[in-house]
Amino acid sequence: MRLTLTYIVLALAMSADAQQQLHTIADSYYEWTKVEYPVFASDQGDHRFDERMVDYSASAVAKRRAHVAELLAKVNAMEMGAWPKDEKIDWILFRSQLEAADFGGRVLQSEETNPQTYTDTASNAIFSLLKKEYDTPQKRAMAAAARFRAMPELFEQGKKNLTKPVRLYSQLAIESARAIDPLFTDSVEPLARSLSPEQRKEFDAARDQAIRSAHAFADWLEKRLPQMQEWKAMGTEQYNFMLHHILLLPMSSDDVAHLGEVELARYRALEAMLPDPSLAEPDPKRAKSIPPDQQAFLAAFQSHEQEINDFLREKKLITIPSYIGPFLIKQLPEAFKPTSPGGFMNPPGLFDKDNSGFYFIPTYDPTSKNFYIRASIEEPRPLLGHEGIPGHFLQISITSARGSTAA
Repeated sequence: MRLTLTYIVLALAMSADAQQQLHTIADSYYEWTKVEYPVFASDQGDHRFDERMVDYSASAVAKRRAHVAELLAKVNAMEMGAWPKDEKIDWILFRSQLEAADFGGRVLQSEETNPQTYTDTASNAIFSLLKKEYDTPQKRAMAAAARFRAMPELFEQGKKNLTKPVRLYSQLAIESARAIDPLFTDSVEPLARSLSPEQRKEFDAARDQAIRSAHAFADWLEKRLPQMQEWKAMGTEQYNFMLHHILLLPMSSDDVAHLGEVELARYRALEAMLPDPSLAEPDPKRAKSIPPDQQAFLAAFQSHEQEINDFLREKKLITIPSYIGPFLIKQLPEAFKPTSPGGFMNPPGLFDKDNSGFYFIPTYDPTSKNFYIRASIEEPRPLLGHEGIPGHFLQISITSARGSTAA
């Protein structure tokens, strides 16, 4: 009996130690991620590393991949059969995050295949300093200058790493690089005005060099387009791995395809019930008022957003917690238009003290063939409700608030 009790006590102690080890590894990993990916940290509201840029040297990339693989092996080796339910859930969720990072380096290999890795890093390095007034204009301008100075090296690292670039990704990166100027000039100008004459001179020189390096990167890619490989799918085996180990879904690629087929059939049936089949296709010409330009398009989004919020409160359809921040409508920066023509939603960052979020409206073009651009011109409210309140912005804000309380 004593041996049995002793064994139980030891087993519980070992289980508790393993659970603590999991939290220690996770805390260390999250802090490591911020240091290794300072642009991500800035984007998520942790501004301790705003003057840093991601190191994409081959040695740094290899070191990061090895570190993730080592952590994943440690987590997979943990015996968590006797853990409490909540601890098991933490283990599953943290392992899926490590699996995602490992999958990126092991399968996707974006540093070697996707030039957008470098153009997106450059754009977000500056955009993450602009979207919220988290500090003084001067401090944010100095951080932008530091990142501008690092960009020529960023693109040189990209040229060395891109040993098997994909043509589609390269074409998108070329468009982004050549559209980056307004983000680096017009958008940053309000911050740059806070600098002293000497600081402004250094800022302008760093910014101009960053723009030249981005354009040179686009030229370098364009010359190599004919020799680049075509995009191809990752394959059934890898896709199933992603579904099960990263997205934690209990279905296969065949199941996902079947769901798509069912939904397509359902919507085709619904369209067939329409008195006029053309109603299933967005047509801006049907709108009562067609915005004459981008500014009027923005104003239409802003007015409809208030209508939605007023309607939800008046009809008492949902409760909007008092801690939910404002949902702001913004113009989409030029640098993001090639890859996000339909706009995108930016929720509060994981570490943000500011609880506001944004919806960057689509590029205004009444003749566009993009379904979502045309739909948002004819009637923006479904898109606004989906992205804002009661949609993703509300959902993510509540999740973040609960996570902060739990922490």
